[in-house]
Amino acid sequence: MAQPFDRRRTFCNPPAMSETYAVEAIFGEDRREFVENVPHCLELGMRNVSVGPGTATMMIPYRDDLLGDRARGVVFGGVITTLLDQAGGAATLCSLPELVTIATLDLRVDYLRAAEPGCDLYGMAEVYKRTHSVAFVRGKAWDRDPDDPFAHLTATFMLGSSALEHPLKQVVQEQTS
Repeated sequence: MAQPFDRRRTFCNPPAMSETYAVEAIFGEDRREFVENVPHCLELGMRNVSVGPGTATMMIPYRDDLLGDRARGVVFGGVITTLLDQAGGAATLCSLPELVTIATLDLRVDYLRAAEPGCDLYGMAEVYKRTHSVAFVRGKAWDRDPDDPFAHLTATFMLGSSALEHPLKQVVQEQTS
């Protein structure tokens, strides 16, 4: 039987994925751990704004060297894709009861308008469904107002994509001991 629509469950308020989270010790604001192991993110100047259960918000400061269209001052689309991919990956990690490696399986970005020149870029993602092997993620990117996004994300992430130990495992262990 279908559950009735609950207006309190909005795009930014996903259902809980589990009662405990593998990276809960590093939930919060301005956590470098979610970008410092990805050199491309560091090169872009990406920062973590906040992470929590199944959600992540990242930011890239506006810089002239990130422009794809200098005449209009518009940031290159690949920068926006990277921002949303990283937010989606961080949200996926923040939804897991056990830390495993992940990989982007599919990522679609719909551009709704150009990002406003001179503005910092924000990307938020949330996991809205997770199976034993795949996380389903949606998100958005904005400049001035989160209620006026310039891009929308739909993505899937593979869980347990590698036998390697996840780089955040040691960080989490240090935070909990």
